[in-house]
Amino acid sequence: MIQVLIIGYVWPEPRSSAAGSHMMELIHCFQAQGWQVTFASPAQLSAHMEDLSALNIDAVGIELNSESFDRYITNLQPDIVVFDRFMMEEQFGWRVEKACPNALRILDTEDLHFLRNARHTALKQQRPMVPEDLFSEMAQREVASIYRSDLTLMISDYEIQLLTSQFGVSEDLLHHLPFMLDPQKLEQPRPTYEERQHFVSIGNFRHAPNWDAVLWLKQQIWPKIRKQLPNAELHVYGAYPPPKATALDNPTEGFLVKGWAEDADDVVRNARVLLAPLRFGAGIKGKLVEAMINGTPNVTTPIGAEAMSGGLPWGGQIEDNAHDFAQAAVGLYQNDAQWHSCQQMGDRIIRTVYDRKPLTDQLIQHIQLLRETLNSHRMFNFTGAMLRHHHHRSTQFMSQWIETKTRLAELQAEPQPATNA
Repeated sequence: MIQVLIIGYVWPEPRSSAAGSHMMELIHCFQAQGWQVTFASPAQLSAHMEDLSALNIDAVGIELNSESFDRYITNLQPDIVVFDRFMMEEQFGWRVEKACPNALRILDTEDLHFLRNARHTALKQQRPMVPEDLFSEMAQREVASIYRSDLTLMISDYEIQLLTSQFGVSEDLLHHLPFMLDPQKLEQPRPTYEERQHFVSIGNFRHAPNWDAVLWLKQQIWPKIRKQLPNAELHVYGAYPPPKATALDNPTEGFLVKGWAEDADDVVRNARVLLAPLRFGAGIKGKLVEAMINGTPNVTTPIGAEAMSGGLPWGGQIEDNAHDFAQAAVGLYQNDAQWHSCQQMGDRIIRTVYDRKPLTDQLIQHIQLLRETLNSHRMFNFTGAMLRHHHHRSTQFMSQWIETKTRLAELQAEPQPATNA
């Protein structure tokens, strides 16, 4: 049986974030092949994390900068190791290579962190992003991690193009893997246009693009919508709402901060329109896929819709300024024919772009091919070999220094035995 070890940046929370949902889709994909999955993470346990033991998945706590991980992985000897985000490859990649050099090493980016940060920087400076914003220290770290890995899972085909054109990354190192969904869910009964009411916005408040979107809604967009639709409400959902978010709640304005959604599908399915005014970010957006699969048309921005439709017409409206965004939202909310047309386009996107079966088949075929040709695959990635050599050596020495320093501090803190004067 193939053993898969996933080293998680955080424990998966599929009801809190798109990244958590995508991770669980990947795990289910592996389990469908009869593979045994272990999930290990140095993160603290969370209240909303998936019950992995109920899915026959071993959940293991691991430590940073500790040889205890070396002993653990040497004993486990996985066939495949998946690093959840590049930070985990930086921390554990050299240990994995040392303990099980023949294991296939896969990086799951979730999204390109350096792209999200570059766009955030440009937004804060109130200017368009320029190419120079991309060439940051974070980009160097993230692209180096991609080179050091045997395969990198990319959720966005736009980001694949960015890596190949701007950074010279070979397509042989990348695999496009968007959300993997079951299109049969589209056949389930959904409330009609007439049965739905109000607007909805949803997203983990700890994710900076989501918080920025909520502020933009509150300060600029929603007042324009409310002026034309005085009886409409905006219901704002999301995990981990901070006090600054709940303080925005104002029933008089119809701006209702609901916080955690026990059933995200239910709140999205019963809304008439979903609003996602994302001004920066990367990857693809779980909230928009969630809206489409529940038959809820959306209004979003060019960054929100980026890489999500496979070239098909969008299942909603796309605008990039507050005035046009509000007008599009009002029009979609009031126009029955336009609403149904957008819903149908959303259905088509789900069936065409996010069908779990072909996406699973393509991924497994790619992994199996790499396992059979791993030596030659690595031979043609000489840049990755160089980066592994230099990075792993420096990371190893730094990690061992931190470990020694920590152990010395522990010894010094221990009570000293009494001595006779």
